[in-house]
Amino acid sequence: GNLLVSSTSSGKIYALPDKDGDGKADETITVLEGLNSPHGLALKCPDPAETCGLYVAEADKVTLYEYSPGSYTAASARKIVDLDSGGRHHTVTLLYGPPGYDDKLIIASGSSCDVCHEEDWRRAKILMANGDGSDLKEFAKGLRNAVFLAIHPVTGKIWVTEMGRDNLGDDLPPDEINIIEEGKNYGWPNCYGKNIHDTDFDKNTYIRNPCTEPFETESYIDIPAHSAPLGLAFIPEEGWPEEYWHNLLVAYHGSWNRSTPTGYKIVRFKLDPQGNFIGVEDFISGWLTKNGALGRPVDILTQPGGTIYISDDKAGVIYKVALKG
Repeated sequence: GNLLVSSTSSGKIYALPDKDGDGKADETITVLEGLNSPHGLALKCPDPAETCGLYVAEADKVTLYEYSPGSYTAASARKIVDLDSGGRHHTVTLLYGPPGYDDKLIIASGSSCDVCHEEDWRRAKILMANGDGSDLKEFAKGLRNAVFLAIHPVTGKIWVTEMGRDNLGDDLPPDEINIIEEGKNYGWPNCYGKNIHDTDFDKNTYIRNPCTEPFETESYIDIPAHSAPLGLAFIPEEGWPEEYWHNLLVAYHGSWNRSTPTGYKIVRFKLDPQGNFIGVEDFISGWLTKNGALGRPVDILTQPGGTIYISDDKAGVIYKVALKG
């Protein structure tokens, strides 16, 4: 029942208990510190859970801890995966045990550059390993920086947000939402969006269009360029109006490289129960003002009963959003 939060800049993992149930954290408890840009967290908890396995992704590795929820302590650190670090993107995201992959650890690792051919096979991909870190291998590739992952509640498929490259102007390339399937190539660095060939980078001559199925997989949904989509979360049924069931919320962290700023909001993607795209609208906005940005939303956690938690790495806070009624 406690929130676990990673702070990349401070190198810490915090626990935020709300023992009195008033909707505010009672205190900020440091669980781990001295870490190398920790980002992704995943829990492997038995039932009942006196001790859980806590996976922590740092820039250069994944470590498995024995985590005691009752005392907010993590011990017996064991490095289980080595990763390449340095370069453009240092955040690594984790997902444990998605449908069809019991006791598997999914690891999203971003690119070392804006646009390039990677030298290390682990970069710009989603990787998969056993729960103990063994048998690390490629799960999907061609993903420049798939920073967050979520499981669709009906289909069980993995959805990710992906940020496109820079230096093609204000409106190109689009950022993306993708549905990930094992073995597929999602285009980067040669293709973007709806299988558009990035001829600014890829100067090779082809006898066929290199950006076509089944060689490359186009984006599922295009997002305005430089929105910087990060956290994504599906809205559950319990405690939510039916019109929101299985819709997708996405945090637009906001642009740093666009002549007119864009993003800085939470967006609702309307979907049918199978995940087919119906439409899009702003869900929460107001962070971007004429005087600059008040905050930059990062991750989203939706819960039954109409509750949402949103992290903000500019304001340095976590918001709790609750439905009225």
